[in-house]
Amino acid sequence: MTQNIQQWLAEIQGLQQKLVEVHQERDQAYASAANWRNLYETEAKQRRQDALTAKETIDALRAELNQQQTADPNTAEHADLIRHQVAQWQSIEELQTQLMQVLLERDQLIQSLKEEQQAHLQTRQDLTTALGDTIEQLTRTQSGQTNHKATVIPMVHRSKEG
Repeated sequence: MTQNIQQWLAEIQGLQQKLVEVHQERDQAYASAANWRNLYETEAKQRRQDALTAKETIDALRAELNQQQTADPNTAEHADLIRHQVAQWQSIEELQTQLMQVLLERDQLIQSLKEEQQAHLQTRQDLTTALGDTIEQLTRTQSGQTNHKATVIPMVHRSKEG
């Protein structure tokens, strides 16, 4: 009978050690999830700030454009602005060159914006996938604890009987 009790005690100690290991794995999974959440939140905050800055810039440019478009062509300020711009271009070739530069710059900015949007989308997908994987691992760890507890209870119950 002493042998049975020692065997049960050894099994209980083994199960307690496994429980400690599972708790450590769970804590590591929680730490990993918190780290990924922090990285995702940092990235999201940066993207929101970039979007806000871009929106403010766009709004300012739209306001300036609207002001220039609605300016009375007869005002001295508007007339001076037009004279200054026209004075810069001495020929049609210069005007065409300026127009080409503006169009090229616009195309580059559009391409840069598309690349940035794609990079943002990829970052978001990567972080979401990593967060999902971490949560899945945490869920597996927790479900392993539930199964582990279910096996511990009958064994403890049996040890009381024997």
